[in-house]
Amino acid sequence: MSGHVPVMLREVLATLAPRDGGVYLDGTFGGGGYAAAILDHAACTLWAIDRDPDAIARGAVLAARHPGRLHLLQGGFGDMMALLGEAGVRRLDGVVLDLGVSSFQLDDPDRGFSFRADGPLDMRMGREGPTAADLVNTLDERALADTLYEFGEERLSRRIARAIVAARAAAPITTTAQLAGIIRAVVPPDRSGIDPATRSFQALRIRVNDELGQIERALDQAARLLAPAGRLVVVSFHSLEDRLVKRFMTDAAGRAPAPSRHDPGGMVRRPRPAFRLLTPKALRPASDEASANPRARSARLRAIERLSTSEGASP
Repeated sequence: MSGHVPVMLREVLATLAPRDGGVYLDGTFGGGGYAAAILDHAACTLWAIDRDPDAIARGAVLAARHPGRLHLLQGGFGDMMALLGEAGVRRLDGVVLDLGVSSFQLDDPDRGFSFRADGPLDMRMGREGPTAADLVNTLDERALADTLYEFGEERLSRRIARAIVAARAAAPITTTAQLAGIIRAVVPPDRSGIDPATRSFQALRIRVNDELGQIERALDQAARLLAPAGRLVVVSFHSLEDRLVKRFMTDAAGRAPAPSRHDPGGMVRRPRPAFRLLTPKALRPASDEASANPRARSARLRAIERLSTSEGASP
């Protein structure tokens, strides 16, 4: 698994707490870092999902090291219930999700996720469907600006969209270097040192892969699959992901703000929650990890645990 450094591995293992005989899901197999640690930690069964056929192929080595214990499934984690259901799995003792793009995808210029090396403007995690180049060359200016603003939180989205539309009128935009150059020409560097193309590349990647939709479906399905005392552990890397995770877990644990006393809905007794929040505040990487691995610096870990029937039942 060289080239892949699993983020917040110590915290993930401590929070997931895999046990002998348990059944777990790594919904974002990637480089297999979490999967290897879970399998080494406990004599459990692990199912692993990834959209990327390259990740599934890499996982064969780890599966051979743990015969009969690691089962790999290709697909999106937002379809975990269907994927696991086809395999006869209806209950899980824990689920871990490591959101965003994997190091293997990010570091491979041919996948087109990064502007740090020139490559085809692709960005597809599963190698199917429209590419980032398709979006960049076909969306109208307003739709392009909306995409950059909604999924990249890019304040200069309209300026960038205008520049992209002007550039593609002369020739199609087909490479990461082309697109990054267009963006850098109209967006000045800021004091943070973040490359001006960062937010736009994030936005295109999220839209190409329907990442937020996948996350919403995965959170709901993971919660439904968890057995009593089962845990859902999620590591996110930017505010759009973290807001979805925080809101879902807060609601699941009954921590959502109560309605106003002037709202008739406030008179209705709310059901006792089926989950408890394991992380009232998101966990952050330890300082040694943040120093050693720059990609870990923005990570946030949140987790919930399904209560037993007696704990979650109304009195």
